[in-house]
Amino acid sequence: MSTIPHCPVCNSEYAYEDRGLFICPECAHEWVPGEEQLEEEGLVVVDANGARLADGDSVIVIKDLKVKGASGAAIKQGTKVKSIRLVEGDHQIDCKVDGFGAMKLKAEFVKKADA
Repeated sequence: MSTIPHCPVCNSEYAYEDRGLFICPECAHEWVPGEEQLEEEGLVVVDANGARLADGDSVIVIKDLKVKGASGAAIKQGTKVKSIRLVEGDHQIDCKVDGFGAMKLKAEFVKKADA
């Protein structure tokens, strides 16, 4: 039987494993086994499929996203965004979208593009 580590955020001993992720029932933190040390090194951002994103990656938008102030325009599903930059905050991705310019996107609405 494998030992499940304590939660790296709140140090709870009640963490459990579910489909390859460790989950803390007390603070709702989720992490991938073996990435506990990586989170301390810097910002960890994962896409909608759970793939880890890094600065300079390319991502694909997985649903139409309405753009505030663009009079009904939307970033269409399937749009590829190149050379992302990860930032702290509610919208974790800084990027330039063709036809829209500089944008901030949430990681939950993108998936990592194949090389």
